Amino acid sequence: MSERTSHKPTREGIVISDRMDKTVVVRVERTTRHPLYRKVLRRGTKFKAHDERNECRVGDRVRIMECRPLSREKAWRVIEIVRRAR
Repeated sequence: MSERTSHKPTREGIVISDRMDKTVVVRVERTTRHPLYRKVLRRGTKFKAHDERNECRVGDRVRIMECRPLSREKAWRVIEIVRRAR
């Protein structure tokens, strides 16, 4: 990635699958509050992200950035591995 800062959206999540070649599935969690009962709920979205060097493993915490569509479902790219899985 270049040294310039990008204005594209970035998210942080956990790799839940690395079975595909150069692709990982990243689960990004967010918290919302139930409209009536006010309980805090955890919700998640799965993104397919491009991993050029196949470095990511299941359980790794990664930062992903939106990019041009690379395939039918893949429009995100892995920027960095924040923390390795134990």
